[in-house]
Amino acid sequence: MSRVRADKFTNRAGTGAPTFPFGLTGTATTAQGLTGTPNIVVGAVTATTGSFSGNVSVGGTLTYEDVTNVDSVGLITARSGIRVTGGYSKLTGVLETVSTGTTYNNDNGTMVLELDVQAATTYTYTNTGGNIGIVSFKNLPADAQNGTTVTLIHTQNSSTPSGIGNTTVATGIGTNCTVVPYVAGAAISGITTAALVGSGTTVLLSETASDRDFVSFFIHYTGGSSSSATSYQVYATKNGGFRQG
Repeated sequence: MSRVRADKFTNRAGTGAPTFPFGLTGTATTAQGLTGTPNIVVGAVTATTGSFSGNVSVGGTLTYEDVTNVDSVGLITARSGIRVTGGYSKLTGVLETVSTGTTYNNDNGTMVLELDVQAATTYTYTNTGGNIGIVSFKNLPADAQNGTTVTLIHTQNSSTPSGIGNTTVATGIGTNCTVVPYVAGAAISGITTAALVGSGTTVLLSETASDRDFVSFFIHYTGGSSSSATSYQVYATKNGGFRQG
């Protein structure tokens, strides 16, 4: 086997790079400090060290092991487990984000319970004696057809209530709903609809003091006109009458 040692290869005239009409064969087993202009094409290389100042594109699968830190903006597929040693990690579908519902009075003086669907998936609200006339779902994404589930944990007034928060036209917990869609980076207000409930019944909150009810809303944007109330369907179900002990 012959060996050629040279610092540079040029064409015969010394004016440019040589050509290899039959290609080059061979497999590199170790690569260190790879550099080149404009591109480097390497096949079947096990690199012990290397640095790249530009972009690196991989057409197939990039497999790496014993990596200390992975900074990824997409999905990570791991052969075994993922260990988080610091900070906070939220896994979608495993942990629920819980916030407190806020209220305000509309132009008619009716109390509105506002739930921001971009801020949380579960909301708590402790009734202190006011009737909830409207449930508002704020910042519902409506750039394309989608749906989101929001759970409300309602704690009844600590004193004996008298139908506070029951689903009627005047005091509905879902009979009256306002949807504030979020489209192309801006909110669209003024969309009012009603919740759909099973068997044509209404969602009734417990009238026992301090009872807790879980009301689940599924808000479905059907993909129609984002400014039309008919493009939004709100479904409401309830599990209730929970109390301590």
